Amino acid sequence: MTNFAHPRHYVSTFLKYALLVFASFAALVPIISCIVTAFKTGEEYASTSVMTMPRSWLYFENFTEAWKQADMGLAFFNSFIILVCVLVGSVIISAMLAFVLNRFKFPGNGLVRNLFMVATLIPGIASQVTVYQIMSSLHLVNTLHGYIILMLGTDVISIYIFLQFFENLSTSLDEAAILDGCSYFGVFFRILLPLLKPAIVTNMILKGVSTYNEYYMANLYLQTKTKYQVVSTSLYTFTGPMGNQYNYICAGVIITIIPALLIFIICQKQIYGGLAAGGVKE
Repeated sequence: MTNFAHPRHYVSTFLKYALLVFASFAALVPIISCIVTAFKTGEEYASTSVMTMPRSWLYFENFTEAWKQADMGLAFFNSFIILVCVLVGSVIISAMLAFVLNRFKFPGNGLVRNLFMVATLIPGIASQVTVYQIMSSLHLVNTLHGYIILMLGTDVISIYIFLQFFENLSTSLDEAAILDGCSYFGVFFRILLPLLKPAIVTNMILKGVSTYNEYYMANLYLQTKTKYQVVSTSLYTFTGPMGNQYNYICAGVIITIIPALLIFIICQKQIYGGLAAGGVKE
């Protein structure tokens, strides 16, 4: 038995590391290609392969042109406003819905939870015609506040994340606060919400990434690009029927990655802690 176990162990170890190397290669090659392309001139990009190193790593004209032509200053400003409003609103709405569903046992509680589950099974694209008609009738198309309301929506994943955490918080906390004269709003905001920090971090990561990268709805509902440009739509300034300017696109991609990378480096301890706590149920 021992003689046969060693070859299997070596084979499994080799396959494990080979898979890790392949996954790392698949993840890093597009990023390296994007960085290399961002430092090439238009002529250099057209005459060399995507992995050929640029003649100079000090060629920053692509970055300045991408910033100016795509109006990325306005794009970052609009994206910042959208992110702040969506993250704050998503946390408050999702946490309050989870609080009601967990703490109040009313007729139809289970039905509401099941309806939320059914909502996750419906493709978002299938309801876009109806959603657009509703947004248009309310005059919310091509407005920043309308897009923020749309992105808030009903985030089912966030609701279930908060539900999981509320199940681990004893109801004795609520009862003690109510006996001391605290209202239900006081119980939620003063007692329970501060204890939901890991769930809040997890929710903000998931919602923040999806909102920052959202292109389809931003392109559909924010139609005046000179006024409502966002980060995801700004990169499409360099695409057109005559071809794509990939050296500018790659430079723009690197510019949009930098803020997210800085936030991750600064807050990585909180991010890892929130994700770890969000994935474990006591």
